[in-house]
Amino acid sequence: MTDSPAARPLRILHVFRAPLGGLFRHVLDVARGQVERGHDVGVFCDSSTGGPRADAVFSELAGRLTLGVTRVPMSRYPSLTDLKAQLSAIALRRRLAPDVVHCHGSKGGVYGRIPALFSPGRAYVTAYTPHGGSFNYKPGGLEHKIYMSVERLLEGATDMFLFESRFIAGRFEAYIGHQPRTAHRVVLNGVSDAEFAPIDHGAAEFDLLYLGELRSAKGVDTLIEALSLMRREGLSPRILIVGSGPDEDELRQMTRERGVADQCVFEPPAPIRMALSRARAMVIPSRAESLPYVILEAAAAAQPLISTNVGGIAEIYGPNHRQRLIPADDPVVLAGAIREMLAMPEAGRLAQAADLALHVRQNFRLDDMIDGVVAGYRDALKARGVPC
Repeated sequence: MTDSPAARPLRILHVFRAPLGGLFRHVLDVARGQVERGHDVGVFCDSSTGGPRADAVFSELAGRLTLGVTRVPMSRYPSLTDLKAQLSAIALRRRLAPDVVHCHGSKGGVYGRIPALFSPGRAYVTAYTPHGGSFNYKPGGLEHKIYMSVERLLEGATDMFLFESRFIAGRFEAYIGHQPRTAHRVVLNGVSDAEFAPIDHGAAEFDLLYLGELRSAKGVDTLIEALSLMRREGLSPRILIVGSGPDEDELRQMTRERGVADQCVFEPPAPIRMALSRARAMVIPSRAESLPYVILEAAAAAQPLISTNVGGIAEIYGPNHRQRLIPADDPVVLAGAIREMLAMPEAGRLAQAADLALHVRQNFRLDDMIDGVVAGYRDALKARGVPC
């Protein structure tokens, strides 16, 4: 697999903060695909997050990433740790001499692009994939204003914007006030052929599944409120809640206060396909998203889905299914959607899910994502006059 027989292999350094969630999945998919296409690839990220899973993944990849895996302490919010991490990133880039520094997320965008501000004649290019990041903050607040000021400053240090969804590309234009003045393209997240194998629900012991982080943006509290409303009507669907996060204790307490604790089983993060097989339908009650992998993976596996209409989720659902999406922060509507889904005959649920899987197969392919990213790099290198 190569992007062009005549094109030279590239040296690519991926820079991001936390080896967690969809952003980490994206980096891993892109990095593996780039290695398969003959490129030299490295990773620079945080050493204090990710836990055993990240350690295991990096151990497995160590022999394939010829530019290595470099991990240093990083903080989620601005702190003195940033300066040390920034200096480490600069030293690593100088030592590795990459052709491309691909920045992921807000913090990765800072570490990879600030040095480029002061290197107008540099021989490498910067690429930036926001993954929501700064653009998911609510407009009007102080944090949003600060982050948008940083994004405006770093725009001139970005050779190629690689937006992972049309939604985030639109947010950039709305919040910054214009389309990127440098090169930009939308390269949609993609999933592999193996992920389209249907899930066997024959042994499912739960009615519903939530899988994701346990924090406010994911709307799990709205889901618990919806379960409480259904309980008053005499309906008690069992739900498996798979994930971890800063709000876990609070959400567990909320299930007790709302009288639904006996319906809710909390489990730590686990492989998604294993979790999907344990429930008849999946619920995504998010308040904010970009183009979430959890929905791409579930939709590809033909898992019946209930989801809010936030971020780029409507892009995943496409024109034939987006009318099924519901508003965020509305437990009454969510309870109704759950009631309707569970009342639907199984054949109808699975047919609906299979139709969505077909749409995802046609529009969200892993190879298209990897090739689109590399093509973006080469366009940026050509614009900078670097042979590629």
